[in-house]
Amino acid sequence: MGVPDPQGKVHLAGKKHKCPDCGKRFSAKSTFNSHKKSHKVGKPFTCSECGKSFTAKGELTRHLRIHTGERPYTCTECGKSFKLNEALQKHKRIHTGEKPYACTECGKRFSMKAALLLHQSIHTGAKPFMCTECGKCFSQRAGLQRHNQIHTGEKWFSCAECGRRFNDKGALQKHQTIHTGEKPFTCPECGKSFSLRQNLQRHTLTHTSEKAFTCTDCKKSFSTKGHLQRHQETHKGEKPFTCTECGKHFSTKESLQIHNKIHTGEKPFSCAECSKCFTTKAELLSHQRRHTREKPYSCKECLQCFTSRSHVSQHQKTHTGEKPFTCTECGKCFSLKSNLTRHEASHTGEKPFLCTECGKCFSLKASLHSHYLMHTGEKPFTCTECGKAFSYMTSLVRHQVLHTGEKPFICTECGKSFPLKGTLQRHQKIHTRE
Repeated sequence: MGVPDPQGKVHLAGKKHKCPDCGKRFSAKSTFNSHKKSHKVGKPFTCSECGKSFTAKGELTRHLRIHTGERPYTCTECGKSFKLNEALQKHKRIHTGEKPYACTECGKRFSMKAALLLHQSIHTGAKPFMCTECGKCFSQRAGLQRHNQIHTGEKWFSCAECGRRFNDKGALQKHQTIHTGEKPFTCPECGKSFSLRQNLQRHTLTHTSEKAFTCTDCKKSFSTKGHLQRHQETHKGEKPFTCTECGKHFSTKESLQIHNKIHTGEKPFSCAECSKCFTTKAELLSHQRRHTREKPYSCKECLQCFTSRSHVSQHQKTHTGEKPFTCTECGKCFSLKSNLTRHEASHTGEKPFLCTECGKCFSLKASLHSHYLMHTGEKPFTCTECGKAFSYMTSLVRHQVLHTGEKPFICTECGKSFPLKGTLQRHQKIHTRE
């Protein structure tokens, strides 16, 4: 009568081949015939290398590439090759930015269906995969498999370059970028390139300041799920990771590993500019910004820029007046834990850090490092305007205001501006004495 068929019937009309076993429909007879073999016990296509059998010849062809190493599908953007066309198509989304899979709960989009499914477990809270050893549950089978290696000590994936072994393939692939130097992930905002997609995603947050992960206990927000999970351990109070050297306990394995370097003296991360070594990559990256003068993190209140996110957090307390760290001896409060630690030394008198050059002792390791520069004469911080060098970063910053004339520190009482925080603090005492 001229009325179009419902959408569902039009869709089925093109799929005239119906499987008598499961009712699934197919538009192409060849696909239908291949599917029917999946119901049969027989798998006529056998791999001559390992004996594994397949229902279709195409499946065998794809499988053989595991043995031959053949990667016939190449990305025209970056030259990376793949065994399967599906893998190439997924990879191309890195370059195009396409994210066809959307979460129905929050609207967040993903380039891979697997990533969407992983994300959705945040909303459902489902953890169907349980470890038979300790009872811990996981939302994904891959998470359980990685966890099981804690109990077995097994490491399946080995780097062909240096022989280092890893628990999962993803960790191996991340490691291999050290050898290849490949950085296929580029920030569209500033052009900076990264070897890992996760690193690019973390970096882009420096431009957006987005903090999508919120702690349900204290409402503090974080830019990554990993940072949120580490923070949540502070509420639990659990510290299951113990240092075998000194018995100190930690809430995360990463914190213990970083701490262990105090005992080993290991500093594997070296600055290419000044050869200074660091125990963690984060410390190195923060240090390198002193040379490049890059300040990607800004305060939303006053737009002042900083080299690290932690410096922004510290600075923001000057606006809020927050002082969460209290001295148990005298009740004095501090905005930073490091300031409290320095203050506490005034009560204990403890000075465990000894200068091997002159025997002078210090309460803080940072104070010892600063003191060492007196003996070495090292001046690693250079002014790009006039070339003058300084032993301390703070000295360079104080000097640079001579060139810029910048006065970012404003007195809330009288509106007077100052180039340095210390100068502002000294000035404010005029008002408190009145």
